[in-house]
Amino acid sequence: MTAGTGVPPEVARSAIQWWLLQQDGDMPEPQRRAWQAWRAADALHEQAWQRIVSVNERLAGLAQPQQAAIARAALAPRGPARRRRVAQALAVLAFGAGVAWQVERHTPWMNWVADVRTARGERRRLVLEDGTQLVLNGATALDIGYGPRLRRLRLLEGEVLVTTAPDSRRPARPFIVQTAAGEAQALGTRFAVRALDGGVSQVAVFEGAVRLTPGQAAGDALVLQAGQQATLRAEGVSAPRPAHEDSTAWTEGMLVARGMPLADMLAALQPYSAARLACAPEVAQLRVSGTYPLDDVPRVLAALDALPGLRVRSLTRWWGHQEVVAEAAPR
Repeated sequence: MTAGTGVPPEVARSAIQWWLLQQDGDMPEPQRRAWQAWRAADALHEQAWQRIVSVNERLAGLAQPQQAAIARAALAPRGPARRRRVAQALAVLAFGAGVAWQVERHTPWMNWVADVRTARGERRRLVLEDGTQLVLNGATALDIGYGPRLRRLRLLEGEVLVTTAPDSRRPARPFIVQTAAGEAQALGTRFAVRALDGGVSQVAVFEGAVRLTPGQAAGDALVLQAGQQATLRAEGVSAPRPAHEDSTAWTEGMLVARGMPLADMLAALQPYSAARLACAPEVAQLRVSGTYPLDDVPRVLAALDALPGLRVRSLTRWWGHQEVVAEAAPR
C-alpha cells in the first residue's frame, strides 16, 4: 500500500495514466466508457481518481512549491520528457514519493511516449548517430540516450537487435542496453535483448561479447560470448546456454521454431497479434517445430489448431477484448 494514502501503487499508476490520457483532448467514447468502468469497478479506483481531481483543483492557486512544480512541468513543451515530469510531479503531490518511483519505472504510458516505438505487427530499422544499427520487433519501446560519457538504450518493452559501431569519440563511450533487470554492455558485438514479463530480460549474443550486470547484484556480472544466451534478472544471471542465429529470423518476418515450447511460441507471436494469446498450463510445454510467417498470425494459429491433441479457440472477454487460447483438445 502507499504510505499515508491507502491507495496501492498499481491503482495510483492507473489513475495517473487515465489523467494523462484526458490531457491529450477529448476521449473517444469507447475509451471514456472504459475509464468510467475502471472508476466504478473498485472504491480504491474512485479514491485514487478523486485524489487526482483534488490536486488539479489546488493547482489553480499555485501557492505551494510542489504545486508550482507540477504546473511548470505541465507547461513544458509536449513530448516524452514533459509527460515524465508531469506524472512524476503529480505522483509526488497526490500519492507521495514512493508511488512517484513506481510511476517512473512501471507505468505503461512510458512505453507510449518512448523516443522510439513500434506498433504490433511492425518492425523498424534504425541507424543511430554513431552508425550503430537497430532492428525493433513489434510492440517495442525504447529511449535513446547518447551523452558525453555513455551511449545508452533503455528498453522499456519488446525486443531489439543491436549491431554496434565503434565510437569515434576518445575515450570511447561504453554502449549499454538497460532493462528493468539490469544492463547489457556491448563489447564490440551483435546481440539481441528482449524484455519479458516480470522484469526479466533475455539476451543472446551472435558476434563479439556482452557483459550482463544484474540491477541488484552487480558483483554477479557475467560475460556472454558469441553463440550464447542467458536470462537476466535483477537478482542475478542464469547459466549460459546455446543461442541460435535463426532466433533473429523475426527481423525478416519469420519465426523459426525448433522444438520450441508452445508457450514460448505464443509469446513470440504476441507482438504481431491484436488479440491476447494465452496458453493452458497442460499444453505449455508442447514442443513445436517449423517456420511460420509472423505477418499472418491467424494462419499460424490455424496450423497449431490442426496439431493432434491441441485446440485453439477465440474468446471475447470484458469490454470486447479478444483472447486466443491454446488448450488440450477435448477427448
